[in-house]
Amino acid sequence: MMSFFRSWSLAIAILSLITITACTNDTANNSNSQVTSSATNNTETTAHSGHSTGKKININSAILSELDKFEAQLGVPALSNKIQASRPYASPEELVSKKVINQQQYDQIKDMVTIEDVVLTGEAKDVDYMTKLGLMKGHLIVAKELLDLNKPEQAEPHIGHPVEEIYVDVEDQLNERNVKEFKTTLIKFQDLVKSNSKDANKVAANFKESMQAVDGAIQGLPETQRQSPKFVLQVINGLLDASNSEYGAAVANGKVSAAIEYQDSRGFVNYADSLYKNISDDMAKDHSEAHKAIADSMTKLKTAWPSPTAPSATVLTPEQVSQLIKTIEQNAQKVMK
Repeated sequence: MMSFFRSWSLAIAILSLITITACTNDTANNSNSQVTSSATNNTETTAHSGHSTGKKININSAILSELDKFEAQLGVPALSNKIQASRPYASPEELVSKKVINQQQYDQIKDMVTIEDVVLTGEAKDVDYMTKLGLMKGHLIVAKELLDLNKPEQAEPHIGHPVEEIYVDVEDQLNERNVKEFKTTLIKFQDLVKSNSKDANKVAANFKESMQAVDGAIQGLPETQRQSPKFVLQVINGLLDASNSEYGAAVANGKVSAAIEYQDSRGFVNYADSLYKNISDDMAKDHSEAHKAIADSMTKLKTAWPSPTAPSATVLTPEQVSQLIKTIEQNAQKVMK
């Protein structure tokens, strides 16, 4: 359930339409980032309390990582899998009629649920593209850490989800950008780890090839865009939003109850941090106050994941993680004005 993805498309589109997040409750139109529903010309969005803009999640197409937002909010174990197993839905209310959740639980999340798809244009589409590839990298980063700890059985899901969940949602964009297909590369790496290969050099070579393939896809974006703080911060916000959902789904009663989600959230934060380091000099020079707040919060945020394997007790609560991510996003918005 780690793995984020049409629902992400909606999240990223809204981030591009909204120049200030729901944390500040000020919105503005962005003519370059239009969102259109497949069913209507307008996609309804509802702001909710938390660290990011309110958004709808398509329960028919969202991957497990995105569905984890519901699991984290309602505290229902394995809810993501239950939602996925009961597809398709003719209406959001079928979550109740199909006995996935009860009416009281549905009332808590109904403003976040949709069965509609969205179409992205302009910068929103580019942010969505790089965010999805960033999620792939986050999965692979934590997979490599687990392989280095000789835990291939834990690493394998993190290799599998990029190809099983994310690739299908980015495939059209790969074709549009004339990026060479790399699904077979990811599958080859997954199959090698599944086989419990003892050839460490071969495993390392396959990991490197997979990472290079994702990096090559990222280079389908113009270099000036990839180096733009305003653009990169939007991607970082998307990655942190995913990490927040995964961490919330991973923790129960002060302990990590779902190791895979814990590891997912670690991988997403680590890659977000690496992206920020690439723009930190420009941020320090041009936005010193926001830079300090983001850098300090990122440092504190990373302490939530002391190792790739879950600690016996959490270092930070989900609420503390959410607050740090909220601080990062609020300061990022100051730069993206």
